[in-house]
Amino acid sequence: MNKTELIEKIAAGAGLTKVDAKKALDATVDAIKGALVAGDKVQLVGFGTFAISEKPAREGINPATKQKIKIAAKKVAKFKAGAELAEAVNK
Repeated sequence: MNKTELIEKIAAGAGLTKVDAKKALDATVDAIKGALVAGDKVQLVGFGTFAISEKPAREGINPATKQKIKIAAKKVAKFKAGAELAEAVNK
């Protein structure tokens, strides 16, 4: 499912126009993104949790040249499915 299809499902499920559903989806994504950038986590009970995880700097190997390279530390966004979502997916 892509963003357009998701907007159509939201519009049909909530009785909104596609324009309003797109605004709602964009606002939701922006709110989640803003919370993660601020270092907060977002918990949607029954759905899952969005959080930031920090990966430390490490040493890797360039597969083409076999030379060692330094990989910088970085933050990554993570999603952990909630119990209800995991159960629904595994039915």
